[in-house]
Amino acid sequence: MGEKTELLMALEQIEKDKKIKKEDILTVIENALVSAYKKHVGKNVNVEASVDPETGKMAANIVKIVVEDIETPMLEISLQDAKKFSGNIEIGSEIRIPLDTQDFSRIAAQTAKQVIVQKIKESEKDFLFDELKKKIGQIVSGVIYRTSNKNLIVDLGKTEAILPSTEQVVQEKFSIGQHIKAIVLKVDKNIKGSGVILSRTSVKLIRRLFELEVPEIYEKIVEIVNVVREPGVRTKVAVISHNPKVDPVGACVGIKGSRVKPIIEELRGERVDLVQFSNDPVKYIPASLTPAKTLSATILSDANKRAEVIVSDDMLSLAIGKNGHNARLAAKLTGWYIDVKSENQKKQGSQTKAESKIQTLEKLEGLSEKVIEILVNAGFTDIEKLSSFAVKDLTTLPGIGQKTAEKIIEAARRAL
Repeated sequence: MGEKTELLMALEQIEKDKKIKKEDILTVIENALVSAYKKHVGKNVNVEASVDPETGKMAANIVKIVVEDIETPMLEISLQDAKKFSGNIEIGSEIRIPLDTQDFSRIAAQTAKQVIVQKIKESEKDFLFDELKKKIGQIVSGVIYRTSNKNLIVDLGKTEAILPSTEQVVQEKFSIGQHIKAIVLKVDKNIKGSGVILSRTSVKLIRRLFELEVPEIYEKIVEIVNVVREPGVRTKVAVISHNPKVDPVGACVGIKGSRVKPIIEELRGERVDLVQFSNDPVKYIPASLTPAKTLSATILSDANKRAEVIVSDDMLSLAIGKNGHNARLAAKLTGWYIDVKSENQKKQGSQTKAESKIQTLEKLEGLSEKVIEILVNAGFTDIEKLSSFAVKDLTTLPGIGQKTAEKIIEAARRAL
């Protein structure tokens, strides 16, 4: 009885500490006892096991059917033998023959221990899963301890997480043992391992880093209105202040860059532009082209959200940015199509229509000079129209295959 009381006391303690119901463990122990006994004597035996929830006493019976002629000794018993266990028995009845619990106790004790350990592990895993679900969209820190098919496995302390290659910034290189910060993208029980998926490319990483470094953002005095990002290259963050005495850009940059520098370091040198948000596009659009300084901004079409920005000749390359990154991100940030022109271009109107069309198409990411030439020659220079084309509309052009057509349409949609 001492052992049995110990089992119940242990279960009651687990119920208190781990919030696992005693009845749930007893049910699992009963099922496990049945399968353990079947392993011991064979699958074809019909066995029942029970644990008394009041005393912890374990009982087990073999169930057999009373028959005249025995064909399956494991499942059947003769009437003569059945009467040794019960006088009032007849053919076709079920009889329960108690198992010697002495033989059974070793299996029972071992099974109970395994079940309890397993239940505790499952409970702790469920608790950890619920805790991690609360962290979706938040930053976690960890240490990279191995790689698997270009994915990084990160030790978070209580569990591990995976940073898939698709959520890694191409320009970033990490090594084993290195500390890393990332956003919890999702937590899924069905995924192998802990099911925690991290991201370094998410714009939420930028938001959370600013919340950590800028008290005014955490306290909601300064608000991040929008974030656009080309991971590893450039990020633009539009901010607004809800206190007229607080400059939102200054608060985010900090004295001598003290607040923005740690963020840039964490992003491994990715450029971060802070832009003061305005509801007035004439103010907001020039600000979005930072670090370039603009001379003027003109709204060409409110309905189509098209604007023209003039910059000094020496600012043109900075305003457009390497591979068009700066102008493209400014357009994404503001939601406006921005036509950037130098002072000289505007003054002299020196560009021919063809050159103008080429320049427009050059804003589409990833298109070669040859492809741009084909589109210009065919008169397909309106980005808005290109974005609405079907693949078959473009594959009729010489030198444009299905993949190139898809690339053109996708680039046009991104530009808009």
